[in-house]
Amino acid sequence: MKQWKKKSALWMILYAVLYAVGTAIVCVTGAIHPILFVCYQITAGLLLSGIVIHACDRVKAPGVCICLGTGMILLLLLIQDAVAWHVIPVIVIAALAEVVRAISKYNRVGDVIATVIMTFSSFGYYGQIWFNRNYTYECAVEEMPAGYADGLMAASPMWSLIVVIVVGVVLSVVISNLTAKLFKLEK
Repeated sequence: MKQWKKKSALWMILYAVLYAVGTAIVCVTGAIHPILFVCYQITAGLLLSGIVIHACDRVKAPGVCICLGTGMILLLLLIQDAVAWHVIPVIVIAALAEVVRAISKYNRVGDVIATVIMTFSSFGYYGQIWFNRNYTYECAVEEMPAGYADGLMAASPMWSLIVVIVVGVVLSVVISNLTAKLFKLEK
């Protein structure tokens, strides 16, 4: 079992930075087009899964997902966007991923499930499309080009949340397994 060591702690800092930057890229894609905002979970599955599964493989002990979540929260603090809607889901998701890894005794299946869970770290940001629609609409009107808010509302009926989650989860599992094969990670 790979435990925490000085070298693995340094690697974890790198993974936390990559995870935070990857999450920021996922969030920035939403500015390109409303459909990309709606598809955050799909983009997260593509961009974050490889980072998370690699980090989980590096340390087969508690704390990996907490480190990644901490990197995300530090980014939110840095960009002055550390509001409850964003921070609380990151904390809950990181804790849940840690529980899954512990229950699975840090095996590959548990790491893949934790990876899928960790790709939801920005859910507090994009989940508002479905659960806080008026706020999302008002923000889009203020911050985005004309027509973006209406396009966002049209592109996000409630059923689309289920589609986005399912596709995002499937992509996360596929990317995790491809990363594991490509980098010959432990099983």
